[in-house]
Amino acid sequence: MSTKIHAVVDALGNPLRWILTGGQTADITQAPSLIEGLRAQVVVGDKGYDADALVALIHAAGAQAVIPPRGNRKEQRAYDRHLYKDRNLVERFFNRLKQFRRIATRYDKLANNFISLLNLVCAYIWLA
Repeated sequence: MSTKIHAVVDALGNPLRWILTGGQTADITQAPSLIEGLRAQVVVGDKGYDADALVALIHAAGAQAVIPPRGNRKEQRAYDRHLYKDRNLVERFFNRLKQFRRIATRYDKLANNFISLLNLVCAYIWLA
């Protein structure tokens, strides 16, 4: 039994939205629901989010997609390498989450209890 936390952070690394799914769920399947309704100038993601449908969704929302193309793409898409460096804000957020032992080791057996603790920790990160 494993779980995966999908999250969106702002320009300061504070969590805006998060979703808990099963560990086998691909990241890109949760991306539309994570970015829906958010107003942003730039959406940064790793190669796992490289899909034409997601890039089109981001552009339709009026934002710039900064997602590097996968190596197996026939037509490589350009992206801003300087803006892509800000992706580490998400990595830093997950490292802050792992400072909480109960989140890192997932003591809670029920997803409802785990997401409640995740909500509490994200509120603490906003206040800290």
